[in-house]
Amino acid sequence: MIKLTRFNGNTFYLNITHIETVEATPDTVITLFNDRKYIVKDSAESIAERVQAFYQNVHPVSSAPKMPDDVNE
Repeated sequence: MIKLTRFNGNTFYLNITHIETVEATPDTVITLFNDRKYIVKDSAESIAERVQAFYQNVHPVSSAPKMPDDVNE
């Protein structure tokens, strides 16, 4: 989950696995897979960075499973 700020200053946490799109229109609009929309103060770029950081922490590249050497033989 990532912390976001509404235009009234209230903060909330959003489950990023539900995000379909993040658009700067110029306000930042987050659309979820269920078509629910959130308009937030956070920039689209900062949201993208936080989503990327979340996935890097959950699935670090260094712990990704290794493919056996003979997989293509």
